[in-house]
Amino acid sequence: MTSTSTSPSQPAAPSHVPKERVSNIDMYNHIVGDEDYHESWVRMRNENNHDLVWTPHNGGHWVALRGSMIREIYADYQRFTSEVMYLPKAVGEKYDMIPVRMDPPEHTPFREILNKALNLREVRKLEEPIRQLAASMIDEIKGKGECDICTDFASKFPIYVFLEMAGLPRADTERLADLATRMVKVTGATPDEMVAGFEAARNDFFDYVRPAVEARRGKPGDDLLSDIVNSEVDGRAMTERETLSLVSLVLLAGLDTTVNFIGFLFAYLGKHPDRVKELTSDPSRIPRCVEEMFRRFPLVAEARMVANDQIYSGVELKRGEMILLPTALSGLDERENECPMKLDFQRKTMSHTTFGEGAHRCAGMHLARLEIIVTLQEWLARIPEFELVPNSKSTYLPGIVVGISNVPLRWNVGQNIQRGGLSE
Repeated sequence: MTSTSTSPSQPAAPSHVPKERVSNIDMYNHIVGDEDYHESWVRMRNENNHDLVWTPHNGGHWVALRGSMIREIYADYQRFTSEVMYLPKAVGEKYDMIPVRMDPPEHTPFREILNKALNLREVRKLEEPIRQLAASMIDEIKGKGECDICTDFASKFPIYVFLEMAGLPRADTERLADLATRMVKVTGATPDEMVAGFEAARNDFFDYVRPAVEARRGKPGDDLLSDIVNSEVDGRAMTERETLSLVSLVLLAGLDTTVNFIGFLFAYLGKHPDRVKELTSDPSRIPRCVEEMFRRFPLVAEARMVANDQIYSGVELKRGEMILLPTALSGLDERENECPMKLDFQRKTMSHTTFGEGAHRCAGMHLARLEIIVTLQEWLARIPEFELVPNSKSTYLPGIVVGISNVPLRWNVGQNIQRGGLSE
């Protein structure tokens, strides 16, 4: 999603916003020079003297800059509702996926459907097919001596996993990836243009999902979509709109975040061969390494709407105002994590909100963890030495979920003989 920093339509700060709280943060256009996405967020936080600031960009909204505040707002649905959770607010009002825009207790029965399908026990049953898929895809790559991890692996692997879980054809990969990108990176120079783009993407997503939903309704099966479509809410069948929304949410949530996280992970490891050696010498560190990566490279910048007039963090908040919650600033808060910009695979304690917090904590977090751990295990089993191509420069695509592209890797095929033990 893009915005125009100099648009004359940007609102002036409301009269109740102190001048010293006004900042120039634009969540869709904030990277300066050679900064990466996360460095940019840290710089913007350090440029402000308050934990909560107001920006005129994207319709005008508040921004939480500290981990404790981000966590508190995520968890407190009575003061900060999920009724609108995307910015600009005009776009967020059109995002009607359930149950993410609901609060408890309305949210609870829909969330229980997701919890049943994606709980840790169910996800563990998927480990072997996910591992086989990762291994086969990496086997196709390893003999080439080079790849762009984003296009050759990350853009396909998580989608293949979800298509298999959902009982959908792998031939739909490109179409589904395009739909997911359009949903979380809606383009437009004005809020009206963004709304139009988002509505078109949402309708196309529903059009894609509808035939699969209709084919499964009333026909129990062993795939994820059949489980969801034939679930009940408070003893009744879901409406068509509810079903389309819930199924679309599951597909959307399982695609864009994991795709881009793999890119960030390998962009870092490709620049730090010493860290790769740490993991190949002791593969038992990989799960802990992955959790530290989740802390260091959060991708999501959602929002919450102020549910009622209140005083918070020393300022007046008005009902209907929006607060941006950049998860990058939770894991990268020095008040929460010592030396937060440093990746420390031996870190004893870590704090982050990469998967959100509270009632809306990511239902797919167990699957995401498994996919990333398996990817790293199987990659290092086959390509234990690799590097980022020198002088290459990744591109960051800010959005509700930040994207990354151009992460070219290379390795010496002769030296990368498959080593047993990592994936056994």
